Amino acid sequence: MDYKDYYKALGVDKKATNDQIKKAYRKLARQYHPDVNPNNAEAERKFKEINEAHEVLSDEDKRRKYDELGADWQRYQHAGAGRGQAQGGFDWSQYQQAGGGGFESFGDDGNFSDFFSNIFGSMGGRGGSRAGAGQDYQAELELTLEDAYRGGPRTLNVNGKSLRITIKPGVEDGQTIRLRDQGAPGRNGGPNGSLYITLRVLPDARYARLGNDLTQEVQVPLYRALLGGEQVVDTLSGSVKINIKPETQNGTRLRLRGKGFPVYNKEGESGDLYLHLTVQLPQRLTDQEKDLIRQLAALRND
Repeated sequence: MDYKDYYKALGVDKKATNDQIKKAYRKLARQYHPDVNPNNAEAERKFKEINEAHEVLSDEDKRRKYDELGADWQRYQHAGAGRGQAQGGFDWSQYQQAGGGGFESFGDDGNFSDFFSNIFGSMGGRGGSRAGAGQDYQAELELTLEDAYRGGPRTLNVNGKSLRITIKPGVEDGQTIRLRDQGAPGRNGGPNGSLYITLRVLPDARYARLGNDLTQEVQVPLYRALLGGEQVVDTLSGSVKINIKPETQNGTRLRLRGKGFPVYNKEGESGDLYLHLTVQLPQRLTDQEKDLIRQLAALRND
């Protein structure tokens, strides 16, 4: 039976903290989840592998037992015992569960490898099994920019179950929300897993977002740019009037304080909205308009 390197499976160092292990697991679980990779046997294999690694490394007792096994395994290899022969020559007996002694069985052994079951529990021996947390679920939810701005209730289906959640204003693309107890059922009375929802905020044709600030392109008629005046601009919080100064140049940037995106989890705080003014040249000029422009050009010696 081959030794399984659970640290390598999660891409973490052997001195990794519990938080580092959890972070690596969540990232890989999202990448290889069956819902993201339908009918992909390799992704399914990888998903089971990282779940098995997380099952061991996230538990203090199981991780200690696994590290002891790893140290003995290295000594066995360094002694040359594995050269030219199968690694099955390693003495597993001191780590195997026998007759309910040692480590107790847990989980659905059908989801784990022979290596796992041989060290941490007998196949099918559940009489003395201990509790374990259920598997975490992963899901994605698409939002428009306006949805992310306003927040509010949303409904999504996960594993055949309809869930109603409330999105807080100001969420960002890629942000993850955790719902406790909405994952797989716990084993033998253990707690349910969690549901991690990754939010995908769709691009918007009107606004560009950078953090909590927004940028908007605004076209200003030539005559208003030259002579000044008021102009109505649409924002995510409603229409506002802005003052165009006389002789406003093409490319001028205006800042509207507090008209950007809400700051997540900080009620009453918002970013700013930056208006990029583009002077719009008139089209389909009449003969009279052309004559007036020629007169203006002559006056300015252009």
